Amino acid sequence: MRRTLLLAGLRDWLRHPWQTVLAVVGVGLGVAVVVAVDLANGSALRAFELATEAVTGRSTHAVVGDSTGLPEGLYRELRVEHGVRPSAPVVEGLVELPRHGRRRLRLLGLDPFADGDFRGYLAGGRRSEVDLADLLTRPGAVLLARRTAAELAVEPGDRLLVEAGGRRSEAWLAGLVGDDRGGEDAALADLMLADLATAQELLGRLGRLSRIDLALPEDGGEAVRRIESLLPAGISLLPAAARGQGAAAMTHAFRLNLSALSLLALLCGAFLIYNTISFGVVRRRRLLGSLRCLGASRRQLVALLVSEAAVIGAAGALVGLAAGQALGRQLLTLVTQTINDLYFVLSVRGVEISAASLVKGALLGVGASLLAALPPAAEAMAVAPRAALGRSELESRLRRALPWGMAVGLALIAAGTLLLLPRWGLVAGFSGLFAVLVGAACLTPASAVGFGRLLAPVAGAAFGQLGRLTARGIEATLSRTAVAVAALAMAVAVTVGVDLMIVSFRATVVRWLEISLPADLYVSLYSTPGRRFSSPDSLPPETVAAMRGLDGVDGINTLRHLELATADGPLRALAIELDPRSFDAFLLRQGRPERVWPAFQQGRAVLVSEPLAYRRGLAAGDRFRLPTPAGEIELPVAGVYADYASDQGAVMFGRALYDRLWRDGAVTAVSLYAAPGQPLAALGASVRELLVAVPRAEVRSSRQLRRESLEVFDRTFLITGVLRLLALVVAGVGVLSALMAVQLDRGKELGVLRALGLTPAQLWAVVTSQTALLGLVAGLLAMPLGWAMATIMIRVINRRSFGWSVEMLAPGQPFLAALALAVGAAVAAGLYPAWKMARTPPAEALREE
Repeated sequence: MRRTLLLAGLRDWLRHPWQTVLAVVGVGLGVAVVVAVDLANGSALRAFELATEAVTGRSTHAVVGDSTGLPEGLYRELRVEHGVRPSAPVVEGLVELPRHGRRRLRLLGLDPFADGDFRGYLAGGRRSEVDLADLLTRPGAVLLARRTAAELAVEPGDRLLVEAGGRRSEAWLAGLVGDDRGGEDAALADLMLADLATAQELLGRLGRLSRIDLALPEDGGEAVRRIESLLPAGISLLPAAARGQGAAAMTHAFRLNLSALSLLALLCGAFLIYNTISFGVVRRRRLLGSLRCLGASRRQLVALLVSEAAVIGAAGALVGLAAGQALGRQLLTLVTQTINDLYFVLSVRGVEISAASLVKGALLGVGASLLAALPPAAEAMAVAPRAALGRSELESRLRRALPWGMAVGLALIAAGTLLLLPRWGLVAGFSGLFAVLVGAACLTPASAVGFGRLLAPVAGAAFGQLGRLTARGIEATLSRTAVAVAALAMAVAVTVGVDLMIVSFRATVVRWLEISLPADLYVSLYSTPGRRFSSPDSLPPETVAAMRGLDGVDGINTLRHLELATADGPLRALAIELDPRSFDAFLLRQGRPERVWPAFQQGRAVLVSEPLAYRRGLAAGDRFRLPTPAGEIELPVAGVYADYASDQGAVMFGRALYDRLWRDGAVTAVSLYAAPGQPLAALGASVRELLVAVPRAEVRSSRQLRRESLEVFDRTFLITGVLRLLALVVAGVGVLSALMAVQLDRGKELGVLRALGLTPAQLWAVVTSQTALLGLVAGLLAMPLGWAMATIMIRVINRRSFGWSVEMLAPGQPFLAALALAVGAAVAAGLYPAWKMARTPPAEALREE
């Protein structure tokens, strides 16, 4: 009997190879998307960890200040006067090489005599070519990793043009470090090393340090407390691991969103497996009944079906693992670009193949296949041999089961809704979204029957008996149409939901940009994306003063970006001098303008952005502890304002408060109001003349700034669109497989219609119109489901991920496009079986009847 079952299953595969191939391809695509996203996320995170380890070395703690750095005298005081050792000063910053494609490198300035306890890059040795005499005495002497030097086609003795913060300097390549074998040295590939003084000169930070690295014992609680007592106000001692953990936390929500979108593709793949196995059960129902009559046990039939699913899942997983590695290389570029735009500068040199990611993808593919096979296998096991030989029993039993399916669907939707309540976190939000989607899929069969009954009279009145036959076919063949409609509705709903989310988000950002950029010209130093707050660079004070006195300038705002060290991680801060005309540029979510702005201008209160307020549970009227050089001060929160520039959030306070506490006079950016009648082009030319000595300063109009901001937005959501498209492709393969199986399984039924007198043209019309009707039903069901999915993603997922409030829009275009997509996909799936049945003689179709 086992041999008979094996041959029966193999024969069915050989008779319907394309259905099996489509199932394997569908699972493979689902696995490929999951593996690709996992590899891209993992590679980006691993690249940052390697870079952090290369810079941090063996340090356990670091003394840090804000983005303006530390006075270098603090290092001498700690090391010499208080004996804090091992300790090493560090100057760190980003530089660009204008003559080498503007390649970005991280410049690390070290003290060769103190740094041996931490990194040892300047100590020479087997893998390095370092001449300390040259490094310490030669102006502009720097070191590069061997791999970087090879990529730049430079060698020791060559000159390099280095640009940092608008300053251009000439460096001299004094030697090479590391090797080109990968491993630990791969992290050095984007580093430029120099002596402490040289780095200060190249970065324009004379007398300032970025941090002081320390190596404290594991049980160094007492040492930590002692050092903290020695530090001036506004300077903190933080664990070295906090830097990497902070970056991982910054990108956690972004990476989790990508993973959830990839799982949508796998969910569509699971529907495809369910289609394949369930149609195999329906199509072979008579065969399975005959085998039961011949002595096959229920367990043997279940084993056959589960084994088929396992083979399909394994084959699909193998295909997906290979495709996922190739797709991961493409997605990595998009992931890296988004991280650079929103968070911090990251250079990823390639996809790092993780065994854990591959194993996870394989288990997901096989596991999803086995789970999808359980319901049809259970159905096959529950049917008695005699009932298996009759189709009417199957259809009537399925109709009787519709209320149970609705109950399960409603229960899943209710459970998903509970998970969407505010008390739960982001993972619970995604779980709730998936529960709602699966629950809606369970409601699809009953909804399809209802649509079919409603459409039957209309179709009959319009097309006569053939129209009624077409509409009633949905309910008459529920065992074959229910899964196909559910799969198509799910795929189209994902498209509608993601489209509505992107459209709503973009419209919200456009409105915010129109309001938040009221000035005419905006001046800032060229800042690497994601580094504005942590960079100490600023516009020359004399240039800012000259802009104030320019003819044609009617008002000015100045801005200073800061990154402050706190126990909760880095805090982004904005010190702003505001022209009163700019008050309306802030969309206040909380707080009354007549109270907010006087307190803000006088330095009696702060404003917090919406993401920061959400992350820290702040509201207008709360107290905010602001770290300053004079120590922490506590100020009331006057209001909460909308800000879509970053999901990290920021605190904003008046320039008067900043000047009083920080006393550095630095300005990061300036915005100018043109006087009435002043030509904007002429004012821009005057400003650019003042900035001739600041080569990296940029002057942009509000229109140009809006356009560039939207370009960043579109790049950010590009990967979301790609994943949506991939999920749709997976689902499209599933729908094609399902609807082709539905039509091919109706061969005998259509043969009867031919025998009763239908012409090939009429048969063609019946088949294509019924598939179009299935697509119409799926499209109509997908519309409310897609709207619900968009609402959940905007109101719950987006809020819990990033803290933004997004205005929900529901334009008609995505819904009409979804309806056309559903009908088009269904009609396309029906073309081949319609052509085949129109060409098949009735006698051949009815041969076994």
